[in-house]
Amino acid sequence: MIYRNDITEKNAAMQVAELMCAAARTAPKARGTDTLEIMILDGEDKDRLTVHMRDIGERTERAFFIRDAGNLDRCHVVVLIGSSPAPRGLNCSLCGVPGESSCEAAASFIPPISCAIDISDLGIAVGSAAATAIDHRMDNRVMFSAGVAALELELFSDKIRICYGIGLSVSGKNVFFDRPPV
Repeated sequence: MIYRNDITEKNAAMQVAELMCAAARTAPKARGTDTLEIMILDGEDKDRLTVHMRDIGERTERAFFIRDAGNLDRCHVVVLIGSSPAPRGLNCSLCGVPGESSCEAAASFIPPISCAIDISDLGIAVGSAAATAIDHRMDNRVMFSAGVAALELELFSDKIRICYGIGLSVSGKNVFFDRPPV
């Protein structure tokens, strides 16, 4: 059987995406608390995400959502990593709420204030996933715009409040290289 590059490149992108999901899951987390939800989109689901990114861009007049959607159109897959930023009970006050009971106070706000430690854990997981893509020479880009669209589309459980997307591309030229500033 002959496997041409259109098939092998998509398969490679999916394999790397799966490894990225594992890297995000195993990234260190404060107090061993894992609040992540992780998924991979391709095909019609990825297309639905990019259509919604364009809708957001037009609705909010933020052109970079439209630019980012164009980049993801040329990607094989998108990895989405989201977190439910629940307080960890460390009372570190990094969220901006001072005091010995900052976690309890932050959780009582409506909406609750996001735990800075959890957001840091999400950043470490996203960085670990992106590093995995780089280790496999896979072109990638972390995009909060894709995360915003995923949240609006309710792709995650209702606990997830923060999300990033990472597009993966295999091509002769990095599709993220000549991104116009907006």
